[in-house]
Amino acid sequence: MIDQTLKKVEILEQDPNTRNKNFLEVALGYMGLSETMAKEEAGRCLNCKYPKCMDGCPVGVQIPQFIELIVSGDLEEAYQKIRETNSLPAVCGRVCPQESQCEAKCVRGTKGEPVAIGRLERFVADWHIKYAANKPIHVAKNGKKVAVIGSGPAGLTCAGDLAKSGYEVTIFEAFHTPGGVLMYGIPEFRLPKALVQKEIDQLRALGVEVRLNMVIGRIYSLDELKQDGYAAIFIGSGAGLPSFMGIPGENLKGVFSANEFLTRINLMKAYKFPECDTPVKVGKNVAVIGGGNVAMDAARCAKRMGAEKVYIVYRRSEEEMPARNEEIHHAKEEGIIFKLLTAPTKIMGTEDGWVKVMECVEMKLGERDGDGRRRPVIIKGSEHLLPVETVIMAIGQSPNPLIKDTTAGLKTEPWGGIVVEEETGATSLPGVYAGGDAVTGAATVILAMGAGRKAAQAIKKYLQA
Repeated sequence: MIDQTLKKVEILEQDPNTRNKNFLEVALGYMGLSETMAKEEAGRCLNCKYPKCMDGCPVGVQIPQFIELIVSGDLEEAYQKIRETNSLPAVCGRVCPQESQCEAKCVRGTKGEPVAIGRLERFVADWHIKYAANKPIHVAKNGKKVAVIGSGPAGLTCAGDLAKSGYEVTIFEAFHTPGGVLMYGIPEFRLPKALVQKEIDQLRALGVEVRLNMVIGRIYSLDELKQDGYAAIFIGSGAGLPSFMGIPGENLKGVFSANEFLTRINLMKAYKFPECDTPVKVGKNVAVIGGGNVAMDAARCAKRMGAEKVYIVYRRSEEEMPARNEEIHHAKEEGIIFKLLTAPTKIMGTEDGWVKVMECVEMKLGERDGDGRRRPVIIKGSEHLLPVETVIMAIGQSPNPLIKDTTAGLKTEPWGGIVVEEETGATSLPGVYAGGDAVTGAATVILAMGAGRKAAQAIKKYLQA
């Protein structure tokens, strides 16, 4: 019988005043409650004949089928059903914006709350990690080599799909640790790194080789990879080049890009200093410029690193914020101060070059611009000072130009993104494909995974031709 309850089964979370002082996971999921609670939530699914929820999933997870398996108690089968199309279920269950994708199309959402698809995906993945032993995977190799540049969500997905089909896949990762943005960008309290490592271990079990400290464009060019026998190449190198505003004072000590700040904390474990040898100096007062998920992550990390006051400084209103509602809600609970309709104009420092104060102006919303959002306009005479010792710029990132600059004939957009065919991910070079943030600029994990999956299917067709 279908459960007619209008609200989702709630999950456990750490108390805000406790969690804003540690890096432990905030949301504990249904594993923190019981299998019964997960089955109760799964019982809300109508098992629609034509499931619209699947239309909202970039990787095509068979949502009604895996939820039905939860209802029947076949949790390992539910996990394997998800894995047919999604190689990172423990990740997606935590960081995907389900509210604007699969859950946004759930029929139950027309009267009440949609089925908690993300929470159920996480539950199944966590159950598998805790209770199920990974079976040895034997895939017959076909002798064709594929190079994957970058081990973020796009690269991992592409590599996994190809490896399952027998291709000899090598991932070339620039950092000393695989995982890309999953490791360096998303904080531990949202995505535990041990889970990411387990997902990567499963790819290695498929025969995927991961080569670290490999900066493509410096150590190898794309042409050299082809000469080394790689019949196809997938570029999933992400968007790691930070953007700045170009205002005076951005070169002062205490000004970070969000990319550097989060990398030092997440990948280099600065929050464990001096146990780990990468410190981050965070002042008592911190300003994070921007309104996306990266800004929320940076602000919440700064709070956990000991800042007394952390400000989100955003030039539009909360309605225009691109961050997930859940992240905004969690940030507010943890004491982050939102200075909306505000923009910095200058950063001023001490005599020895450290940030001391930031000049800001107030804004009002004017006419709508090209992306449909109302354009912020400066209110004359609204200049004011905000005392801060740390400023973190979280206003966007673009692809590193290294591969573009060392590869003749690779077409890119003026802002740096690689130009690809929408349906296949094919670039302007034969046998070279791209996807994820290297194409779109900074976007979501699941969209990058969808691009990796799409490119893998195109690479198979290309190599079978």
